[in-house]
This record gives sequence, C-alpha cells and structure tokens, in this order.
Amino acid sequence: MKPVRVLKFGGTSLADAQKIKHAASIVARRGSQGYRIVVVVSARARQTDGLIEEARSFTPNPDPREIDMLLSSGERISAALFSIALNSLNCPAIALSGSQAGIITDDNHTNARIIEIRPFRVLQALHDDRVAVVGGFQGVSFRKEITTLGRGGSDITAVALASTLGAEICEIYSDVDGVYTADPNLVADARKLSELSYQEMQEMGENGARVIHPGSVEFAKLRETIIHAKCTFEPEGTGSIIQNLEGRIKPRVVGVTCEEKVVLLRLRDQAPEGLQTMQRLLDFCSAEGIRTKQVAFDSGSSGTTAGSLVIPEKENYHVESILQLLHDRFPEEIEISRNHGAVSLIGTGITDRYQYIQDCFRLLAKADIRVGGLHTSSFRISLLVERGHLHEVVRLFHRHFIEGDQAA
Repeated sequence: MKPVRVLKFGGTSLADAQKIKHAASIVARRGSQGYRIVVVVSARARQTDGLIEEARSFTPNPDPREIDMLLSSGERISAALFSIALNSLNCPAIALSGSQAGIITDDNHTNARIIEIRPFRVLQALHDDRVAVVGGFQGVSFRKEITTLGRGGSDITAVALASTLGAEICEIYSDVDGVYTADPNLVADARKLSELSYQEMQEMGENGARVIHPGSVEFAKLRETIIHAKCTFEPEGTGSIIQNLEGRIKPRVVGVTCEEKVVLLRLRDQAPEGLQTMQRLLDFCSAEGIRTKQVAFDSGSSGTTAGSLVIPEKENYHVESILQLLHDRFPEEIEISRNHGAVSLIGTGITDRYQYIQDCFRLLAKADIRVGGLHTSSFRISLLVERGHLHEVVRLFHRHFIEGDQAA
C-alpha cells in the first residue's frame, strides 16, 4: 500500500485563485510520486481577522460558541476551493470539514483540544484514490458543537492527522522556506535552521515564532512524526526539519523570538492576602476562558507577596472586555500593564549554563533597558521589556547569541 503524506497550506499560500492553483499543483505532483495524500488548509490570508473584526462591530465580547461557528467557515471555504482546483487538474479530491474528518475535541470554544480522531471518511477517500482536503483549525465536540483549536490551529489538525494515519512526514507550507533564528522582517541576518528538536520548536512557537503552531509538536512527538517546514513558492527548497534530537545536541541557542502584544498582570504590594488574590485571579481567568502563560508567585519571609501572569492578546479574542472585567473585579489588588512585550531566547539546555542568563542581563543593563520580569524553562529564557524596546532587544540578542562569539 502506498504511504500517506500530509501536506498543510497556510493562508498566505491560498490568498487568491492563482496561489491555490499553484498549491494544488504541488499536491498533484506529490500524488504522482507514489503517495496517498491528505491536505489540510487554513482560512485564506486575513480572512479570520476580518471575521473577528466584523463580530466585534456588534459587541466587544462575542459569544465563543458563535465565534467558532463564524471562524470555522473560513477553512471550509478554503477546503472546497482547493478540492475544486485539484479536480480541475484531474486529481480526484473531496473536501471535508473538521467534523467530517473525525476531529473530536473537548468543549472549550475558541481554544479546544483534540481528544480523539475518527478518520473514517479520510480513510475512505484514500481507499478510493482521492485526495482528502480537510479544513483545519476546527473539530466537533461530543455535544455536536463546532469548535476551533486556537489561532494557527490548522497545524495541529495536520500533524494530528499525520500521526493518526501513520504518515512519516507532515509537510507544513507557508510563505517562508523554513524556521529562522529570528523573524527575518526584524533581523536582516536571521538564519534558516536546517533542523531543530521538537522541544525547541514548541518553545519557539509558544513564544512568538509563527511558522509552526506549538500544539502540533505535541502530536508529532507521540509517534515521532517528522515535520518539514517548507515554502509554497519554493517547494523544492530544503526547508527545516523538526524531529527527535534528544541526546544528539549539546546546549545551544537556536533562536530569538518575541511577542509584541501581551498583557502583564501584577499583584500590588500587600500582606499575606496575596495568595488568596492569586487564587481568585486564576479562578477568574479559568471561568472566563482566558489563556494565560508565565504565572509567577512568591511569598517572602516578611509576609509580603509578589505575583504576576501574562495574557497573550492574540490568543484571547475577547481581551478588551476581559481587561475591563479584571479592572472592575480587582481594582485594588492588581496592576494591569499593556506596555510590555516578551523576548525569548530558545535552545536546548539553555538554563544549564548560567552564562546565557548573565549575558541577557548584562546586555540589557548596558543598553539601559529595564526588565519587567523573567521566566525560564529547560529550553527558554523569557524577559518582559517595554514594547518600545522590543525589536531592539531581539536584534541585540541575535547579534550576541546567534551571530557573535556566543553562538553555539
């Protein structure tokens, strides 16, 4: 039986009819090379943002269920158009929504997680020698509600299907030819990475790199599905390979990422009520469906407490109304700042060497840039800085850690 290959195309690859025809030709060529093909598509460029903006013209806090009904239409449109394009090339194809493809999720509207895949119709299409074109980013809950997987969730759909179908490689096509050490639009000397580990890619995605969604890496790790990030407009290029590199690489820095729009919530200086305030704050975020990250809390010996958490604006459709609710609910307990961005240094074993953190502080002190917070993991050092300095810090870190003497 011919092996399965999953190809995913992002919104910029589907922006108009000519680009859809070009992407379809790549799929047809893969099919002629002896593969059974599944295609996963995103909504066309800027379509999702346009739908969100239109929804907000009625209310700043549209109902998450209705948002899912609205936004999932973009991927279905792309799937239908792509299938039509393939059929016009005498490459038999069928378009499927996420629910038709068997993507079963939990009930968390706008940020659902895949809990099961029942790809009966996808397998039937492959059995019939047809390309299955699946609308990404969406699924259906056990309550038969349409759900979406969060911004960039089509990558999750693609890798989850590749893992379920036993595909060795999932090709992710976008308008760039792989994963870079920094955003080439910010750093002129950014370099393409030929390969990086699952953990490195996941951290890069979670902290601002937009090439591959971090949630997709979770599925890739399950069956060690190789992710190949490629450029739609240079399909024969080498791209970047994301795979299991555990035990094969030494501590290193592979990239510098940034998030421009984050909200920083800080507990005000106070007595021991800080723990209760943090618990109430987290309960509030959970109840309102707010995605948070980088939660920090410290209770000092003197009885004072310090705590903070970060809300990524892009991952929270209803951020404006939520901030007003936070201000009303916690008027005296928390400070809300929208003046910060996050810069992250990514790499294997990055916190095993104190020098990386020391150099971060030294570079920022020399540039007279204040640090609003520090968070680390085994693969990441993240610092909050004022938005006005964000791009400066990205370039500063890239010169030192990637281009300079400290490059691994």
